[in-house]
Amino acid sequence: MASLNPSGYEKFSGSPPKQGQEAATTGIPLSSSNQYFNESCETNTRLQTKTRVPWSSGLCDCFSDWRNCKSTHFSHQNGCITCWCPCVTFGQIAEIVDKGSSSCGVNGALYTLIACVTGCACCYSCFYRSKMGQQYMLKKHPCGDCLVHCCCEYCALCQEYRELKTRGYDLSIGWHGNMEKRSREVAMTPIPPVVEDGMSR
Repeated sequence: MASLNPSGYEKFSGSPPKQGQEAATTGIPLSSSNQYFNESCETNTRLQTKTRVPWSSGLCDCFSDWRNCKSTHFSHQNGCITCWCPCVTFGQIAEIVDKGSSSCGVNGALYTLIACVTGCACCYSCFYRSKMGQQYMLKKHPCGDCLVHCCCEYCALCQEYRELKTRGYDLSIGWHGNMEKRSREVAMTPIPPVVEDGMSR
């Protein structure tokens, strides 16, 4: 008479459990793996959308507060340079956004070349606005990056300049100059003395 308890061989060589049985033993339905994956993707997308921050100044803020020359001196100066030589402002922005991998002169010359040949340098500069938005998680405001540069090229460049200035960059000295300046500030910061608690053995 065969025993009712299955042998070890029969336990492992038997047919696989049905879908309902495995769900009952593990507690996780087989068909729900895609559901959990989709939910986690949606959560990550929502978090990325929520972490976007607004620009520190508006698109047309270069024309505001003309009387207060002290607070907006760099805006007025940069606005004049951008109006007459947008290649200079763009070159400075591109060098900081590229983190020194390309120079201000090369980017400015390429901007001028594209402007002279095609008349649409905004197609090149909008790429850097998108790159800057990704680095600092900035909202696309008031519309898409390409549309902002196509309609308001000079205002867009001034806004990007102000944003980097607000974040502590001195665009006149370039990326490497800013890094040297920051390293000097860190070196000059006094380190507080370490107080040991208790005695070591």
